[in-house]
Amino acid sequence: MSIESALAEHIRSQGLDQAVADLVTQSAGVRGLAARFAAAEVDPGRVSGVADLSALPVLAKDEVVALQAQDPPFGGMLAADADVVRIFQSPGPLYEPQLAGADSWRWGQVFEALGVGPADTVLNCFGYHLSPAGAMMEAGALSTGARVVPGGIGNQDLQVSAVADLGITAYTGLPSYLKALIERYDDAGLPRERWVLDKAMVTAEPLPDSLRSLLTERVPTLRMAYGTGETGLLAYENGDGAGLVLAEGVLVQVCDITTGVPVTDDTEGEVVVTVLRPDYPLVRFGTGDLSGWMVGPDGSLRLRGVLGRTGAAVKVKGMFLHPTQVAGVMNGAPGVADYRFVVGRHDHKDTLRCEVVAEPGADTEELVAALGPRVRDGLRFRADVVVVEALTDGDGPIVDTRDWA
Repeated sequence: MSIESALAEHIRSQGLDQAVADLVTQSAGVRGLAARFAAAEVDPGRVSGVADLSALPVLAKDEVVALQAQDPPFGGMLAADADVVRIFQSPGPLYEPQLAGADSWRWGQVFEALGVGPADTVLNCFGYHLSPAGAMMEAGALSTGARVVPGGIGNQDLQVSAVADLGITAYTGLPSYLKALIERYDDAGLPRERWVLDKAMVTAEPLPDSLRSLLTERVPTLRMAYGTGETGLLAYENGDGAGLVLAEGVLVQVCDITTGVPVTDDTEGEVVVTVLRPDYPLVRFGTGDLSGWMVGPDGSLRLRGVLGRTGAAVKVKGMFLHPTQVAGVMNGAPGVADYRFVVGRHDHKDTLRCEVVAEPGADTEELVAALGPRVRDGLRFRADVVVVEALTDGDGPIVDTRDWA
C-alpha cells in the first residue's frame, strides 16, 4: 500500500474528517481560534474535513508563547467553560492546561499496548514539578488499572529499594534513566530474583540500538513512544519494529516546513498536530519535530520516529533548552563577557556544559560559584560551568555535539 493510500485509510477509519468538522463547529466561541481563521481569511463554516485545515497556517510554539503573553494565561485558546484541573509551565515560558478527564493526554493507549494492567505497579520516573510529563504518565498508567509509584527524577537509592520491596513490574521515564536505575540496583547488591520489572515505556529522548540492546537484557518488553507537553501522546511502538503507530483521538500530520502543506509521501517534514478537544482546540500546532511517513507491515500509516528539529531548541535530558531561555538567564550575568552551552552524551546520558569567557579582572572562582545556581534555578538544568579563553565563532548559544549511534 502506498503512503497516500494509507493516509486516506487512516483518516477514514479514525473518522477524522467528521472529528475535525465537529471540532471547528464546537469551537466557534473560542476567540483565539476564531482570530486565527479570520487572519487567514478562512471561513470556519466551510471546514468539512482534514483537507480544509491546510488553509490555516501552522501555529509555532513561539507564537503560542507570544499569544499567552498578550492575552494571559492561555492566549485566548481555551474555551470559556473548559475545566482545567492543573496548569504546567514549559520553557518559554508556555503554560499548558490539564483538562478534566481520566486520561486527557491519551497515554493510556501505549501502556495498554505494552501490556500494563491491574496486576502491575508502575514506577513513574518523569518529573512532577511544573512540567506535565509526570502527571501525563501517571494518568495514562492509572487508566489501565495499574498502581503508580511517583518516583520522579532523583532519589535513585530509594527508587531501587522500591523496585525490590514493592515488586515493581513496569517503568516509565527516560531510557537513559532506566539504565542508571539498573546499574544502581546492581551496585546496591539487591537480589536479582526480586527484580521483576519486565516492561518499560520510554520517551523524551532518542533510543539508539546500542542502548535498546542494553536495556532489553533486563527489561524484555521495551517500547518507545512520542508525544509533547502541549498535545499528549502522538504515536508509539507496537512491538513489530516498524515505526510508530498513530495514537487515537488526535490528528497528526507531516507538513512541508516552508509552506505548511501536508505531506502525502515519504518526504521529511514537521509534525503538526490538531488536538480534537473543543475545550482547548489546539489546531495545526507545529511541534518543531521532524518526521516522515511510512507504511507498517499491516498496511497502517506510521511515523518513522523523530528525525530532528526544525528550530533552535534542543532537547536535553528529556526537556527543551531554547536560546531565548538561555539568553534570559545569561544576559547581564556579572563577570560574563560571552557564553555558550555545549550538549554532549556520555555512557548514554546527556551532559551539559556552560562555557563562559570572563570579563577582564573578574574572579573566575567566584564566577563559577555564582553561575552554577543561576543556571540551575533559571533553566532547571544542572550544568558544569567552565571558564575558557575564547569561544569558537559561529557556534551559537547552544552547541549539540551528541552522536546517537
